[in-house]
Amino acid sequence: MTVAQKIEEKLRAALNVHELVLDNVSHHHAGHASSPGTGESHFNLRLVSPDFEGKSRIERQKLVYQLLAEELQGPIHALSLKILTPAEA
Repeated sequence: MTVAQKIEEKLRAALNVHELVLDNVSHHHAGHASSPGTGESHFNLRLVSPDFEGKSRIERQKLVYQLLAEELQGPIHALSLKILTPAEA
């Protein structure tokens, strides 16, 4: 299973997902000193869920980081988040 598949599987299992767009942008960082060179280390995530209603931006980020804690310790070097409620999307 790829890193992207693991990310998507974990988020869909834990949240009521209305929209999930995960872009692997690792190729933009190939050859950079901090890039692990795996091809699956840098991602942009757009996630829309009613589970974020009433939560601040920081609370939403913490929730996603908790769900992806294992991946953030290893294969993910950078994760850009755009986390919205359906009303904000």
